[in-house]
Amino acid sequence: MIVVMEERAAEELVQRVIDRLMEDRFDVHRSTGVLHTVLGGVGGPDTFDTAVVQMMEGVKEVHRVISPYKLASRAFRPEGTIVKAGKVEIGGNKVVVMAGPCSVENKDQIERSADIVADGGAQLIRGGAFKPRSSPYSFQGLGEAGLQMMREAADRRGLGVISEVMEISQIPLLSAYSDILQIGARNMQNFNLLRELGKIRKPVLLKRGPAATIEELLLSAEYILSGGNYDVILCERGIRTYETYTRNTFDVSAIPAVKKLSHLPMVGDPSHGTGRRDMVPAMARAAVAAGADALLMEVHHDPEHALSDGAQSLNPVQYMDLMKQLRALAPVLGRTL
Repeated sequence: MIVVMEERAAEELVQRVIDRLMEDRFDVHRSTGVLHTVLGGVGGPDTFDTAVVQMMEGVKEVHRVISPYKLASRAFRPEGTIVKAGKVEIGGNKVVVMAGPCSVENKDQIERSADIVADGGAQLIRGGAFKPRSSPYSFQGLGEAGLQMMREAADRRGLGVISEVMEISQIPLLSAYSDILQIGARNMQNFNLLRELGKIRKPVLLKRGPAATIEELLLSAEYILSGGNYDVILCERGIRTYETYTRNTFDVSAIPAVKKLSHLPMVGDPSHGTGRRDMVPAMARAAVAAGADALLMEVHHDPEHALSDGAQSLNPVQYMDLMKQLRALAPVLGRTL
């Protein structure tokens, strides 16, 4: 249930509505906009009469939310959500770029990566310290040492940090070093992990699973939101189809679809979406044209010798060229880069 309060309704009236909903066992989540306060009531009895709340003083309108995701629904925050990660805002007019290597390999590599992505105009550096790999014999990451290297390199260039958390025990460690915690595609439906991330106050980027529907992605986001963490960012990173030419099929249509259904910011990941560096620039441009609020891309100073995902990592020249193209494209769409 969504309750929209009258314009600039007094706090005392808002609290009365919250208390009334809680009497009927609703979990109440509050969203305060410039003019209106919106209350999301989750749970409660199916037979609850919305007219009871509709007639309360200070209430403008009440809506039943038919979709299974309540807090991720656009109705909960019609104006959209802007997630703040340090000095960076994701979800506004500016298209944010998060770029860097797939994994932190050594200090020299991540320092060079920080210089490259910062010089190109990115706001955050990405890099994995714990790498979920298909083969147990592949490089698995440097752990905390890698996180420390990346944090130091990022701070030197004024960048934010985004890195992947794979299990509950890693949350405190990743929170100490990262501005955004990333949930990889394999963990999109790791509901225990999502519940724990709902308890922290740190932005979370949630990637769509390779076989997940848009509704399943939004329901996974609902787990985090229902815990009280509203700083959730969604990411389209490609889905598995019968096509084998690309690593995945980058579902560009999911970007405007999610932005219509949900208030959460949407990110495009053309690197995992294609698995081919020669296709990343085209898909990055397409994602921005489709309305993506940010791009998550893999960039490496020497992709041919990268320890992971070198084939989909842009080299410095390709990255710089793409950033020039995006700076020219964004104003055409009424955005900035």
